Amino acid sequence: MDLKDQLKNLFPEHVEEETPSETNDAPEIWIQDDPIICKYEKRKGKPITILEGYNGAQEDFKILAKEIKTKLSVGGSFKDEKIIIQGDYRDRIMQILKEKGFKVKRVGG
Repeated sequence: MDLKDQLKNLFPEHVEEETPSETNDAPEIWIQDDPIICKYEKRKGKPITILEGYNGAQEDFKILAKEIKTKLSVGGSFKDEKIIIQGDYRDRIMQILKEKGFKVKRVGG
């Protein structure tokens, strides 16, 4: 007899409550009305994608940057309220952001 059975014998009128399961593992990020600007630049001859224009909390922007980098398996950084992704991934980044509910504006190239 395990502990659960012993507790049922001691408290027969007790009804077990189901714990709510979390369906979304990702933390909630504030979604703004203004579009996020997705730019393409070359720095020192190497292509980069820059995301700017997010006016939510800085922690939310960092979470978003980390999520994009892990989904694309690329390097990047978060500086001066901009996400800098190594390589030209504008189309894929825009698709990821639109799935999350953001408005995205493509600028340049």
